[in-house]
Amino acid sequence: MAKIASNKKFKIKKGDQVMVIAGDDKGTVAEVLQVLTKKDAVIVSGCKIAKKAIKPSEENKEGGFANKEMPIHISNVKKVEG
Repeated sequence: MAKIASNKKFKIKKGDQVMVIAGDDKGTVAEVLQVLTKKDAVIVSGCKIAKKAIKPSEENKEGGFANKEMPIHISNVKKVEG
């Protein structure tokens, strides 16, 4: 069975200003950090923050928690001009 190529194109690109139109961060205007075409999602700076547990390591002796932006579905954001 052949692998099907995904030729999805989105109007939203990395670096664009977008407004979140649904979810907990509704009304927030921020910059797109990354576009995930396979998941139909974008990562927006400062939106949908989740706490990620970090194990202690050589660099980080304490471990603890780190805040990380999670993907938002592309239908829940709209491009803002300007």
